[in-house]
Amino acid sequence: MPAPTPHAFASTLQSFSTPSGASGQYWSLPLLAQQYPSIHRLPVSIRIVLESVLRNCDGKKVAPQHVEQLAHWLPNAERTEEIPFVVTRVVLQDFTGIPLLADLAAMRTVAAALGKSPKTIEPLVPVDLVVDHSVMVDYYGTPQALDLNMRLEFQRNYERYQFMQWGMQAFDTFRVVPPGFGIVHQVNLEYFARGVYKSPQDQSASPVYYPDSLVGTDSHTTMINGVGVVGWGVGGIEAEAAMLGQPVYMLTPDVVGFELTGTLREGVTATDLVLFVTNILRAEKVVGKFVEFFGPGAASIPVPDRATIGNMAPEYGATMGFFPVDDKTIAYFRSTGRTAEEIERFEAYYKAQGLFGMPNPGDIDYTKTVRLDLASVTPSVAGPKRPQDRIDLDKLATTFADLYSKPNEANGFNQPASTLAVRHPLPSAGDTTIGNGDVLIAAITSCTNTSNPSVMLAAGLLAKKAVEAGLTVQPHIKTSLAPGSRIVTEYLQKAGLLTYLEQLGFYLAGYGCTTCIGNAGDLSPEINAAISSNQLVCAAVLSGNRNFEARIHPNLKANFLASPPLVVAYAIAGNVMNDLTTQPLGKGTNGKPVFLADIWPSMAEIDQNLAYAMDAQAFRSNYDKVKTEPGELWSNIHGTTGQVYDWPASTYIAEPPFFGNFHLQPAATNPGFTGARTMALFGDSITTDHISPAGSIAEKSPAGQWLLANGVPKADFNSYGSRRGNHDVMVRGTFANVRIKNLMLPLDANGSQEEGGLTLYHPRQGAAEKMPIYDAAQKYMADGVPTVVFGGEEYGTGSSRDWAAKGTQLLGIKAVVARSFERIHRANLVGMGVLPLQFLGTDSWQSLGLRGDETIDVVVGGALQPQMDVALVVHRVDGSYQQITVRLRIDTPIEVDYYQHGGILPFVLRQLLAA
Repeated sequence: MPAPTPHAFASTLQSFSTPSGASGQYWSLPLLAQQYPSIHRLPVSIRIVLESVLRNCDGKKVAPQHVEQLAHWLPNAERTEEIPFVVTRVVLQDFTGIPLLADLAAMRTVAAALGKSPKTIEPLVPVDLVVDHSVMVDYYGTPQALDLNMRLEFQRNYERYQFMQWGMQAFDTFRVVPPGFGIVHQVNLEYFARGVYKSPQDQSASPVYYPDSLVGTDSHTTMINGVGVVGWGVGGIEAEAAMLGQPVYMLTPDVVGFELTGTLREGVTATDLVLFVTNILRAEKVVGKFVEFFGPGAASIPVPDRATIGNMAPEYGATMGFFPVDDKTIAYFRSTGRTAEEIERFEAYYKAQGLFGMPNPGDIDYTKTVRLDLASVTPSVAGPKRPQDRIDLDKLATTFADLYSKPNEANGFNQPASTLAVRHPLPSAGDTTIGNGDVLIAAITSCTNTSNPSVMLAAGLLAKKAVEAGLTVQPHIKTSLAPGSRIVTEYLQKAGLLTYLEQLGFYLAGYGCTTCIGNAGDLSPEINAAISSNQLVCAAVLSGNRNFEARIHPNLKANFLASPPLVVAYAIAGNVMNDLTTQPLGKGTNGKPVFLADIWPSMAEIDQNLAYAMDAQAFRSNYDKVKTEPGELWSNIHGTTGQVYDWPASTYIAEPPFFGNFHLQPAATNPGFTGARTMALFGDSITTDHISPAGSIAEKSPAGQWLLANGVPKADFNSYGSRRGNHDVMVRGTFANVRIKNLMLPLDANGSQEEGGLTLYHPRQGAAEKMPIYDAAQKYMADGVPTVVFGGEEYGTGSSRDWAAKGTQLLGIKAVVARSFERIHRANLVGMGVLPLQFLGTDSWQSLGLRGDETIDVVVGGALQPQMDVALVVHRVDGSYQQITVRLRIDTPIEVDYYQHGGILPFVLRQLLAA
């Protein structure tokens, strides 16, 4: 055997000790800085990535030049260098985790068929999956809501949960937190994160420790940035590669410094702050960049508020929203139940590395600095269609009225102003009427805010004052409470506040994402009928992070993000055109008008109750139950066993088609193509929700028709998110969002753009025919005709949804041509072998005058290179043609390899089987 290659920076392996005398080793950045002095000026987040590159420098996947390149990071250098970042662990949620597990199972099937050991396919880092996306708010407003919703959840998802339990026994490093414990990001904050880690194989007396780092198959993985952990969301296909030993490859990022000064004013919440930050940073165009917070204002913010800001990084477009480790981080770890030994080691390690403490202005060289005085933050909401569209609370009523009659392209609803105030009776509901702006869903939900004790306690305190003042919520408003973990309901009970939320209808509906992911459940048939027949623009108000079109409910066109106390307030007010800053919420005892200011809790009242939320023993007791008391429903799940999955017949789990005709050597590929047809022309901000919705499945959609044909009644359709383990459903659901607008289609009689996943199919002979995109794709593929999609700015924004790329590939789409791409979706397209092509300068499909009846060529001259220029040729019906240059957004050398192997999954499988 050849001798192992000596580590190129072996002298930087040093020892550290804790105050109690424990010791460990670490790869020392201060010692490396003797060779590269500028390390002291690097952003903290870059230094943590540098530690991983240094520690994993094996001369193969990570080379000495990678260490040198990153150590020489310059704030404004051209970004051409690729970093191989080896992460400590991977986290999954069930919607994205199930297709990942299915891919791993399929890899084992291939390995077994080729005579290889199935155990060749085995995660090399710890993998934790939290089941948090499957519970739906079918029942609400009743003490039995939690039990009823969970029983329905297990009934609907039995096959999926069987598959997870197979994964737990088949893979050594795969763990599952069952339903009913919490949301993945809050569980990650409260339980998974341990500060520093050592390899399980390292049993020496002085083991090597290293910082926590991770990727997760949910874009809001960035919530963990609030405790100084470098981590972000990726698609499942990238996460699989990380699990199976591949570094996460990325271009060296810019780092935007965000200086916070001052303090928040009375009456302003962490939610208001994060909506300000989101609005500011989206305008700064931080897509693909790290954002690192610093300064005295950042130091003053408690960890739950930091986590709330980090959570929203996908909404402002950044890879991360990072807060360095400091005394507040240590205090949070102590109060959430980590052991004294872990906390001591965590602090000692970060101090030894020179990474402890919040940087002050001037300490670090950033690409750019953005500033915010916390005292300038005002109460806000965001919407009605995008999280970055912040609205001052006192402007919401007038903004909604203005948007009601504005055209769609101006973010409006294109309705006649004369109908704004018209109300309609609800049959069989007494004197109840329904009208535009009515709040029909009021949900305290999602990871963003339900992890934050200050805003959750504020909601409880506001509910208490509202009840005492005699205010109520109308019974037809769908109210729900879905906290991020059991700890939340525990401290609300201890504070005596849960009962008041319940009296306003906010009964515990489940521990999960619920409304924010599209699992709001349906509205009553008569409400749906009233909305549809009268073209009403009704509203949802939720404490979430996403409000994209049709995400919350297909019939609610206006969706506003707000703090938990404001969710309660709007449920009481009943309509978003009620100006909460000047008009009463309603009439209380003796007909007295009650204003928001009358019941808004003070900071002092919130602070008095915070002690209930930070009980270390409560955290330890809760998470001990993951192993000891997973719940009767979970314990009663029994499925197949063994190292290779046997793929029983199921409409939830099916063997994915991505390894069909797999060979150990990839076939030669030519990325160029000719004669392609256009599948769709899209505008700006097409989200992964538009491309691959997570919510309800329409009966008349291609996916709904397939389920019916396979014996699944409408009542058991569940959601697209829950069926991501079955490609037959998911490919039919691609581009099937009911609000997506394919601009190839003509305007309707009212001048509005037709909505839904439709296209114009152009046969070889004859006239164009309107049909679902799935049906057109089948016809084009049968004819051997490639297809392309055109988009505008921010194509693929939103969730880290690998099915948005998988579905695109399975529809036979060879390329997506857009003005710009969101980071995760661009990588996912490459990972599935679809070309992302970016217009240059002012070019766009509109400037080309495309109508959708042209044919398209993509000409790649020479060998495939990262970010090379290629030719896009448009052939028009009249015989003329036009050629422009577009940029190939295969950004790094490893992505070239992925594409040439047909995607990242075949690439990784070939590497594992060859080894």
